[in-house]
Amino acid sequence: MNANTAGAPALKQALSTFQLWGIGVGLVISGEYFGWSYGWASAGTLGFAVTAIFIAAMYTTFIFSFTELTTSIPHAGGPFAYSKRAFGPVGGYIAGAATLIEFVFAPPAIALAIGAYLNVQFPALDPKLVAVGAYLVFMTMNMLGVQVAATLELMLALLAIFELLVFMGVVAPGFSLDNFTKGGWAGQDSFSMAAVPGMFAAIPFAIWFFLAIEGVAMAAEEAKDPRRSIPIAYVSGILTLVALALGVMLFAGGAGDWTKLSNINDPLPQAMKMIVGGSSGWLHMLVWLGLFGLIASFHGIIFGYSRQIFALAREGYLPHYFAKIHPRFKTPQRAVLAGGVVGIAAIYSDELIKIGGQTLTANIVTMSVFGAITMYIVSMLALFKLRRSEPDMVRPFSAPMYPFFPLFALLGALVCLGTMVYYNLVMALVFAGLLLAGYVVFLMTSGRRAALAAPQVENA
Repeated sequence: MNANTAGAPALKQALSTFQLWGIGVGLVISGEYFGWSYGWASAGTLGFAVTAIFIAAMYTTFIFSFTELTTSIPHAGGPFAYSKRAFGPVGGYIAGAATLIEFVFAPPAIALAIGAYLNVQFPALDPKLVAVGAYLVFMTMNMLGVQVAATLELMLALLAIFELLVFMGVVAPGFSLDNFTKGGWAGQDSFSMAAVPGMFAAIPFAIWFFLAIEGVAMAAEEAKDPRRSIPIAYVSGILTLVALALGVMLFAGGAGDWTKLSNINDPLPQAMKMIVGGSSGWLHMLVWLGLFGLIASFHGIIFGYSRQIFALAREGYLPHYFAKIHPRFKTPQRAVLAGGVVGIAAIYSDELIKIGGQTLTANIVTMSVFGAITMYIVSMLALFKLRRSEPDMVRPFSAPMYPFFPLFALLGALVCLGTMVYYNLVMALVFAGLLLAGYVVFLMTSGRRAALAAPQVENA
């Protein structure tokens, strides 16, 4: 179904290139602040650097390839639309379900991180109430219009980047390469094959550096000039994030004993403390402004999941109720609320549901990564398929070094998926079970999709 078909719910085309860049960077920026340093625990600094460079290369080649799809098929469903065009309704279902899992399951974990952060500053605050409050505030911001949401996201992304640069600048005078390299190969000073398993185990934490940048695709229908602005936003966004990831990792590891940072949620403040001490004003500023990184990703992913729910509902993969556009603000408010209900339910189920001995929060982060990697694989396969089946499709941006870039991205994603399954077998089975259950619903609702498609055939 063409997004511009007469009678279809229409989003407002209002986003500039700079705002799209802000959405792309903002979606991901919290991953520069926390989560990645857990990779040091298994791989060491040098081992994790190799893993992170591999993942950065995978994401860079993926984005250069994915941009071809986004500009050729500018659709709020993003990967869902590309896979549906390439492989039909079943392909659309697999990509749409995987993307939905990625974007709906990530926000509760980030909201709880926001709650935990503020609880440290104000112990009387209930972290779960703060998390719910964050949902209410940023769902509201997302419903007030795409310009409001995108402008806020851009401001948050710029503040978060500024703070990362401040961190690197403050730590730089005390930086020592010897600190970074000591025991850098999984605890050993020199490389041996014993370090390799830890490097593979660290893959999910390297993915956290870049997870969700593909969400820019879901803003394609709201871009003023998607064929021009999306390539610029995507390419500059991924290069920005790669530079920040490598810089943050290097400066944090060179600040002192990196092993003290490898199992904590706040590696940057703790690394800065090694250089300037616990009473420095710089440290307090980092702790406070670090919150902007979490909020930027949280706000951006709400934008992403709402467009995915909207697009799936518009084409009958979800109840058509969620395809409603607000008459004044031109935002999919019901889709925003639907993802919020799921997220708030997850927040209050955190301690009640445990899988593999881990809390729900830990598991939904893993589930989100499974969704992302599955979507990457299906998207690259769709690119290859469309190059063969629709060679004359208008492609405002062509993947450079085709077929090598998309092939590297595809093989990298397959390596990541295999590693994730090996280290998270229970969650892999839960993820597969969710996709299978969704597929049963997909088969049961084929009549609804046929009814929605019928008018398009008549009006063709």
